[in-house]
Amino acid sequence: MKHPAIPYILPFAVFLGFLGIRGILPFGAGWEYPIRVITVTAVLLAVSRPVIRLKPRHAARSVGLGLAVFAIWIAPDLLWPAYRGHWLFQNPLTGSARSSLPDGTVTDLLFLTFRIAGTAILVPIIEELFWRAWLMRYLISPDFRNVRLGAYTAMSFWLTALLFASEHGPYWDVGLLAGIAYGWWMIRTRSLADCIIAHAVTNLALGVYVVVLARWEYWL
Repeated sequence: MKHPAIPYILPFAVFLGFLGIRGILPFGAGWEYPIRVITVTAVLLAVSRPVIRLKPRHAARSVGLGLAVFAIWIAPDLLWPAYRGHWLFQNPLTGSARSSLPDGTVTDLLFLTFRIAGTAILVPIIEELFWRAWLMRYLISPDFRNVRLGAYTAMSFWLTALLFASEHGPYWDVGLLAGIAYGWWMIRTRSLADCIIAHAVTNLALGVYVVVLARWEYWL
């Protein structure tokens, strides 16, 4: 019998695993992200379908929250152009606010299509499964399936938000605010679908912003 956490953890773990091995993969750097998206999507469909619920309760408000988080994400850099250069955000621990896109990919339509699709569809699903649907509940009880979605304790809420922030390197500050917003929305709606929608709208808006204005630094 498979462990009950596998559908929540495995797709996210595979996605991160690609980051660790992409330097030694036998195909060109421009193919790594498309292959990552295809592989993780296959894992997601194979193991996670039974735990994914895509019937939102508050779709319009979830879209609004997603747009608000997008505004929060880009606001500091628009209001204070030198803000992200501070040592709090760029240091040996957090890394640099610099794009990791391989040369030539910013004009590659196929790559950009996969990148937008991965960012706006795949990543919100695997991250909400891991962070809000699993970890927030697991931190309350290892028997997480008996903890309802959106259950709250201060420790589970804030530790999940802090770990989510750490995932975003030099953008940890806005990552923290995003983690707080998505965690609050899970508590408020008790709906995985609504959190996925909010997260997807944020990522889609940011992806369009990146491509249209060539702000590649947001794609680490």
